[in-house]
Amino acid sequence: MSVVRPKPPEDPIQYDAAAVFATGGIDRQSLHALTPALDAARGESLADVDRWRDGGAQPGEVLDPAFIDLPDRLLADYMTRRPESELHTILGTAKRLRDAVDRVIVLGIGGSYMGTRALFEACCHPFHNELPRGERGGRPRLSFEGFNMDNDSAHGLLDLVAPAGAIVPDDLLHRWAILVVSKSGGTLETAAATRLFLDALLKNVGGDVKMLADRVVPITGQSGKLASLAKAIGCPDVFDIPDGVGGRFSVFTAVGLLPASIVGIDIVRLLEGAAAMNRRFREAPVADNPVLQYVGVSHLAEERMGATIRVLSSWSNRLEAVGLWYDQLLSESLGKHEKGATPLTTVTTRDLHSRGQQHQEGRRDKLITNLLVGEPRRDRLVLPKLGPYGHNEDKLDDLVGTAWPDMLTAAAAGTNEAYAQDKRPTADILLPRIDEHTVGQLLQMLMLATVVEGRLVGTNPYGQPGVEAYKSLMMKRLRP
Repeated sequence: MSVVRPKPPEDPIQYDAAAVFATGGIDRQSLHALTPALDAARGESLADVDRWRDGGAQPGEVLDPAFIDLPDRLLADYMTRRPESELHTILGTAKRLRDAVDRVIVLGIGGSYMGTRALFEACCHPFHNELPRGERGGRPRLSFEGFNMDNDSAHGLLDLVAPAGAIVPDDLLHRWAILVVSKSGGTLETAAATRLFLDALLKNVGGDVKMLADRVVPITGQSGKLASLAKAIGCPDVFDIPDGVGGRFSVFTAVGLLPASIVGIDIVRLLEGAAAMNRRFREAPVADNPVLQYVGVSHLAEERMGATIRVLSSWSNRLEAVGLWYDQLLSESLGKHEKGATPLTTVTTRDLHSRGQQHQEGRRDKLITNLLVGEPRRDRLVLPKLGPYGHNEDKLDDLVGTAWPDMLTAAAAGTNEAYAQDKRPTADILLPRIDEHTVGQLLQMLMLATVVEGRLVGTNPYGQPGVEAYKSLMMKRLRP
């Protein structure tokens, strides 16, 4: 048997808006006419990185473009000075926690946890947490809290890791750790959950503060409330969210990379996918550039067809969390000054039963972008015969031997055809498969597109989300 491992595929993802043009609402000539503006928005987005490094932000301006070249910088550092690199440190901490615990709880809200959830659901076994440790490759389970104030949800997780009144055995399968993610440390939901789970973890380790410190890894800014708490606890591993990277753009920092590595995701390959998308973004002409084509079509559909609702329709269960992550990214970045499309995530064919009529017969205010996957990761399931208990009562005998992916492809084609017949615009993002490299491309594409569109329409995509009023009123009710 050969010891030479085949190189994993690095096929590029593709964007296809042919069905949008077929509606007649916009045409290729209109998109071509937008080329100078798209090229200028790309240049401005790339120039933001140099402007930020040179300290060129205007007074009061929020400028967080450092995510753009972050994958390239992390990979270059890892390849040239590996022992001192950020990736090497992340991988080392991930191994320490993998060997020490069987569950890791990520406490965070918004971009501080949604990117991690997207990576986890896309790249891990769909039922990772249900598998025995051996079938997980010795990797811990991954759970999420601190993104809401749901009493029963938090209680339910505590029932798993620190059941009240129960004696928990001190063995690997019952040990757990916490990753606390917050750049400022001041978000109430995450801060409150941190206190709750720190209390439970301290009891779990028998009051041993040093052991507690070993099981808590904060990921935060260089200063702030969480940074101060980490110092007070004495946590041996604390990771920074780099300056110039906003929370919703932080998936390729330790925020996403550390928990991803803990559960066995190849984070180097993930970053290589993101870097590959960066190269296409920088170098490809507008007509062949998936980021700029996606921005141009989305912008024109909104301006000329009234498509103010953007539906990201995933044809894979595993990409639903990517859609939810993108909902938050787009809303926080572009939903300002009475501008910005409203994002919506659906999973098809599931949501055809509830959303299909709304998309096809409701208001003509939607652009549907399909996330399509070329090949499944696992062997293709086929429809079996009914067996000795029946005689074609379900009337599916004519489909015996048909593969699951072929049925999904037929459903997607039929759905798009129905939308096209009614002049409803749809576009496709095609992933050759779901793996770290393609997911890295997809996330970077959507982040770049968000920034480019902000520059195209004259909105600062890095500005802070408008939640200060909500925060102020909530704290006023808690502390009158």
